[in-house]
Amino acid sequence: MKIVITGANGLLGRHVHLHLRAREAYRGNLVLLDRYAFQDDEKLAAALEGADCVIHCAGINRDSDERVEQGNRELAERLTETLESVSLTPHLLYANSIQRDRDVPYGRGKQAAHRVMAEWAERHAARYTELVLPHVFGEGGRPHYNSAIHTFCHQLANDGELAINGTGQLELLHAQDIAAAIVSAFERGHTGELGLEGRVMSVASAAGKLIDMHRSYTGDVIPDLRDPFDLQLFNTLRSFLYPSFYPKTLTLHSDDRGALFEGVKNRNGGQAFLSTTKPGITRGNHYHFHKVERFLVVKGQAVIRIRRLLDDKVEEFHVSGDAPVYVDMPTLHTHSITNTGDEELLTMFWSHEIFDPENPDTYFEPVLSQ
Repeated sequence: MKIVITGANGLLGRHVHLHLRAREAYRGNLVLLDRYAFQDDEKLAAALEGADCVIHCAGINRDSDERVEQGNRELAERLTETLESVSLTPHLLYANSIQRDRDVPYGRGKQAAHRVMAEWAERHAARYTELVLPHVFGEGGRPHYNSAIHTFCHQLANDGELAINGTGQLELLHAQDIAAAIVSAFERGHTGELGLEGRVMSVASAAGKLIDMHRSYTGDVIPDLRDPFDLQLFNTLRSFLYPSFYPKTLTLHSDDRGALFEGVKNRNGGQAFLSTTKPGITRGNHYHFHKVERFLVVKGQAVIRIRRLLDDKVEEFHVSGDAPVYVDMPTLHTHSITNTGDEELLTMFWSHEIFDPENPDTYFEPVLSQ
């Protein structure tokens, strides 16, 4: 199955891409269109050739009122006209917004785009799914652009003051939940409107949650993450703290008997284990979608390497058991630890959840290119 994703560099497009590439059935059959490829006639036609499914995440939500309204419709027209030119009728899924019903430029533009695609599907008896999405948030979001959540996370990470609209309301849905719904829709052949529900709360309540999480985490206490929504919110916050927050130094209490430090303090349990690694050996080379994982070297010397998925830049953290620090692995980043010393390395690994072999949330990917 060939799947085309428009707006692949945007928040939702990127999460949909990562969700699909983690699954072997789809990994080698993804075609990604950024704004430049989408505007290139030849590249767009070539990308769509033979497509079984098109996920239309491309959109305009920040520009002049005229451009926002007309631009979203024009994106839909360009897509459907190209599909007609190559005589294709793939299953078309459109990431629409709950704002479609508001009489504002963005709402009118998104609604107009829907009409263009719905009319194309009717003319060609094609499958079409309109996903009606609430406020989308997740790792990789842009402050002052995608969501108030991203703005708050950015401000907290940079010690800024939060500008909170106490009367505003949000309905929040993580981008990975949307990606899962999209996959389910085309696997089931679902057509028509598909409304997705998020967590409803006031802007002030969302800001308060993030403030409490930030205060707890920067005070070396993992917040309570038993609610999957809170875990998603926390991982989004951590994505803004990385990489400058790490490595986080721990207080070492020493006397003539020896030394002590507190490796993990958390409010909801989890699992910890100790592991030895021989000199020159590397562990890891995997990533997680939701797991909070801590690396803490107890004895020896090591380098922790982390690379954001779909990126080439590798961050390196040189750590030692002589000066205890922790590095928490950001989600959607592949990571590894290598023993760089001459003796056996002793590392404590901790996760916020007990390992489930039936649902490990662990995906292999080398940090360094071979």
